[in-house]
Amino acid sequence: MTGSAALAAGTRQFAPAKINLYLHVVGRRDDGYHLLDSLIAFAAVGDSVAVAAADALTLAVDGPFAADLPTGDDNLVCRAARALAAAGNVPARAAIHLTKRLPVASGIGGGSADAAATLRALAALWRVELTDRRMAGLALDLGADVPVCLACEPAHVGGIGEQIAPAPALPPVWLVLANPGIDVPTPAVFKARTGPFSTPARSPGTWDGVGGFAAWLGECDNDLTVPAVMLAPEIGDV
Repeated sequence: MTGSAALAAGTRQFAPAKINLYLHVVGRRDDGYHLLDSLIAFAAVGDSVAVAAADALTLAVDGPFAADLPTGDDNLVCRAARALAAAGNVPARAAIHLTKRLPVASGIGGGSADAAATLRALAALWRVELTDRRMAGLALDLGADVPVCLACEPAHVGGIGEQIAPAPALPPVWLVLANPGIDVPTPAVFKARTGPFSTPARSPGTWDGVGGFAAWLGECDNDLTVPAVMLAPEIGDV
């Protein structure tokens, strides 16, 4: 079977862009991790992950942003595959094909979405059946955003990313995402943040259409905007 035919016979998963509609930093744990409060939605644009049976674990990447993505063993997709294989007690053997449409290090969870899509796809391919709790823990070990990307549904997120609660039905909206092409590492942004912690937002449960939803979001904030602009002033010009 050729590589393309093998992929066609495997499992494909969409890895949508993750959008933090607001992001409040509400505290910090003793180990230094910040506690968050956020409303997360997923866009209709994203990467895709296809997997097929193979004799070894391989990763091929194409797409508009393929050249920006390291493909070594430390790639989050490869780490997700190895973690699932270990948890499911199966050999880590699969041909993984990632189509990278989302910009790298752009703050929309591309890497986390790719890892989550890999977990979903390989769980089906390898017939690994883990409890939801075990799968969520596996995702959290890969990164704070991976659990919500694994669920892939609008959600309120708390803790460091492990507390996920379904969000009320969100009205369909159009968003414009501007990417200045500047890499600002997330740990550096959190480290640069100063001042008091925010309070969690209180969702009304329902909104009066898009206008009511936008008005409510206008009362919320992104607590990481100021430190990000401080580290890379060009972001503020976008």
